[in-house]
Amino acid sequence: MDQLTRKAYAKINLGLDALKKRADGYHELAMVMQTVDICDELTFAVKETPGIELYVEWSKDGWTEPPDDFLNAGEAQPVPSDRKNLVWRAAELLMNEFGIKKGVKITLKKRIPVAAGMAGGSSDCAATLHGINELFELGLNLHELQVRGVKLGADVPYCLLGGTALAEGIGEILTPLSPMPECHLVVAKPAVSVSTPFVFKQLRVNELEAHPDIAGMCAAIGENNLDGVIDRLGNVLETAAIPHFPVVGDLKEEFKRLGADGVLMSGSGPTVFAIFKSEKQAWAAADKVKKTGLAAQIFVTKPV
Repeated sequence: MDQLTRKAYAKINLGLDALKKRADGYHELAMVMQTVDICDELTFAVKETPGIELYVEWSKDGWTEPPDDFLNAGEAQPVPSDRKNLVWRAAELLMNEFGIKKGVKITLKKRIPVAAGMAGGSSDCAATLHGINELFELGLNLHELQVRGVKLGADVPYCLLGGTALAEGIGEILTPLSPMPECHLVVAKPAVSVSTPFVFKQLRVNELEAHPDIAGMCAAIGENNLDGVIDRLGNVLETAAIPHFPVVGDLKEEFKRLGADGVLMSGSGPTVFAIFKSEKQAWAAADKVKKTGLAAQIFVTKPV
């Protein structure tokens, strides 16, 4: 095999709870993760000469008035095309471990919002682990890829799995769940980018007044009960993010005003997603939110 293409799907968090801060500085988490139909695309091609080449392209498909720097391949480009990118590091990890003498050219077509709480970088990393494994016929199974992936990022093992899952520990302990009940999602990313370490640094676990019902969320998903899922939406990181990024709260309120059945910030933010039972209502809400200027990127999508 000389070339292959893989999709890297974004994720949202239907529930995110932090239980305690660990001695290693990470937080003990319980999360319900869900992939959505917004994806990057990666193409892998074998080179006869050693080394890794990474090219980043930008897709306008599904974006509403993206900021110029998202489409600029110059100095303002927010995604690096060198070893700072998890794609490069994932390819390097496997190629070094297995002593691969040939090289690889990787083209990454970006569509997932950047620094958005949607695991875009982790998903690209996971797709690269899958891609290099297939391209060079390394024969690694999912678990073996996850063991390597967690060294690159806490969300990578989940992104290797995809679908609906309970994630515990720092995110690496995974329990697959039944598919999320069918619904329509509007995903809105404001024109700000958020550092995950910054948000976790602001989190005060001992001062949290409420915790999401993660067990109840898992049960509702198992029962294909969309109302039960909506009733249990919760993300403790909102308490840390919204005071510093009030646009997240503004977006949530706007979606509620437009009749969303449920609204939540995804991950460490600033992306907000709204659940609608009606596809027509989802598209109408997306159009109205676009006109407010609260979001730089808006997608109407669905769970995968």
